[in-house]
Amino acid sequence: MFNTNILTRFNNLETPFYYYDLDLLAQTLQACAYASAQYNFHVHYAMKANFNPKVIDKIQSYGFGADCVSGGEVKAAIEHGFDKGKVVFAGVGKSDKEINEALDREIFCFNVESVQELQIINDLAKAKNKTASVAIRINPNVDAHTHHFITTGLEENKFGVNTWELPAVAEALGQLPNLQFLGIHFHIGSQITDLSVYKNLCVRVNELQQWFEERNLPIKVLNLGGGLGVDYYEPDENPICDFASYFKVFNDFLNVKPGQEVHFELGRALVAQSASLVSRVLYVKNGIKKNFLILDAGMTELIRPMLYQAYHVIENLSGKERVKNQESGIKNDESGKEVLSPESGILSLIKYDVVGPICESTDCFRKDVELPESYRGDIIVVRTAGAYGEVMASGYNLRDRVQSVYSE
Repeated sequence: MFNTNILTRFNNLETPFYYYDLDLLAQTLQACAYASAQYNFHVHYAMKANFNPKVIDKIQSYGFGADCVSGGEVKAAIEHGFDKGKVVFAGVGKSDKEINEALDREIFCFNVESVQELQIINDLAKAKNKTASVAIRINPNVDAHTHHFITTGLEENKFGVNTWELPAVAEALGQLPNLQFLGIHFHIGSQITDLSVYKNLCVRVNELQQWFEERNLPIKVLNLGGGLGVDYYEPDENPICDFASYFKVFNDFLNVKPGQEVHFELGRALVAQSASLVSRVLYVKNGIKKNFLILDAGMTELIRPMLYQAYHVIENLSGKERVKNQESGIKNDESGKEVLSPESGILSLIKYDVVGPICESTDCFRKDVELPESYRGDIIVVRTAGAYGEVMASGYNLRDRVQSVYSE
């Protein structure tokens, strides 16, 4: 929830920018750390969600590990103080250079996604006279019931080893001496809000770990990935995920054997609500069929709405402040709906297509957003932009990269 003091501060800053609420971030991390500790679960932060330096420094301070999907992320995690013994390296296309750098940094584990990758890691480790710890990422064919662009656990997806390939995996593990088999890894998708999906995953994991143990491949680590979703529709009502219910599902339905560790890789759930994209209205274009608010932020700063058709709450802070200052002018129209009287100087809510300045028709945050009548210079906030916002920013149209502003 943004207040008048925030609006005053925002008005004095160049827009657009990402605004980070570090207090909310800390509260979220504390909630996750407490809930996972009840079951002695291990949490790795998925670096790809947000690698803003202040953000990852804060996350590292809570003792989380790091889940990385590139050599650059491995490097950044260790440079920001993450324990190398808590760094895992996933990704369907690890290059030889990235693998070699991770071997040199002696990370905890490679999450391996094909038989060929097992062979490559073994050969590179052998050349360095090292042993690489590996977990096999398995495609469990569990439907995550999320957007098809961010589903990762079906056989039609590029990720992981399919179950029919497991005999070849078991054979390879027995023939590659520079690999140490730690366990099995799963990640079925992102922005999952139906916790029953995770129950289905547990059932499948229980079956698969039994398969490995029957082949004399004991499992030390069960890595269940992440994907826990956040509330994009009511960010003020639900600013922190229900980590207690999330972890309880795995405690209730996962068969954990003595000596086994259970690991998770959470990203969005830890950081999404902690940041907003703050922008200004450049132009207002009112028409017969459509009204447009043209912002100074666009798909170069937050591409999720254009790429995933993602919903974000959009607020006009300046307009809300004008409404607050004119409350005495509120009346009811013929339908009983509250509107602002003409004498207040403000019209009732107007539907706008909120768009960016990029030379692309798809550069639209949302269509038909009801906002107070808006004007050039108004401060607009796009909420829940802490995950896959700043990290996916681009310089398309030769746009400048924008700054980050913090609550501290």
